Amino acid sequence: RMLGIARTGIRVTLASVARGNGLRQLCSGGSGSYKNILVEKKGDKSQVGFVRLNRPKALNSLCDDLLRELNVAFREFDADPSVKAIVLTGSSKAFAAGADIKEMQPKTYSTVFGTNFINDWTEMLRIRKPIIAAVNGYALGGGCELAMMCDIIYAGDSAKFAQPEIRLGTIPGAGGTQRLPRAVGKSKAMEMCLTGDMITAKEAESAGLVSKVVPADKLEAAALDLAERISRMSLMAIYAAKESVNAAYEAPLSQGLLLERRLFHASFGTRDRSEGMSAFTEKRAAEFKDE
Repeated sequence: RMLGIARTGIRVTLASVARGNGLRQLCSGGSGSYKNILVEKKGDKSQVGFVRLNRPKALNSLCDDLLRELNVAFREFDADPSVKAIVLTGSSKAFAAGADIKEMQPKTYSTVFGTNFINDWTEMLRIRKPIIAAVNGYALGGGCELAMMCDIIYAGDSAKFAQPEIRLGTIPGAGGTQRLPRAVGKSKAMEMCLTGDMITAKEAESAGLVSKVVPADKLEAAALDLAERISRMSLMAIYAAKESVNAAYEAPLSQGLLLERRLFHASFGTRDRSEGMSAFTEKRAAEFKDE
């Protein structure tokens, strides 16, 4: 049983999941080879890194091996100069139904504290390129937390979000009590964390957790379109914008405004800023070189 599915009264029938969209699953063992995720580049210019969680029989529950592979894939895309944005998705049934409870159940306090358990989850926060979560089906527990660690969340209209750890006698451990209030406010976050109740995609959009809801069968295309539109921008400006927006969650307003101004000033040292403003005044499309 996976976190979020357990004890919710939901019965899910697992069907075989076809490997579509040209994705390839490779054998584990080395960079670029994975057991629990599918990885490729997409888009007209192959500028979008595309990662699919691929544990269909477990509704993409987040085991340690999957998280390690995810971190490797993110690092490789972050280092790839041809990639400017990343899309993370799951299956039509589940983005990720939570952490792997079978893997967690035997652990003790000394084990989780001594190994700083789930610290590896935070590695994706160091990725400089924007990560778009495309959420279909269940995003529960760790799955909801994983989505919140992304920069933008698009949801299919059948998606459901929850932090149901309270039903397992524990609490969220990968940001659920911290990022969720920043997204939906204290009252809604408290209700979700204290009851484990699920919210729909539309409720998540209204609360500010997701930025857009689209028909489930159009979700990946919508996320890819967004990633391609971002990829047409200057990579230098993409880095600066992501860093500045993220600082708004960490720094006091005065410090955030100072960082924003300094990054704005720094953009005047880039060729892309000069090209962008020149193109605007000359009424032509800008041709950014990421320098």
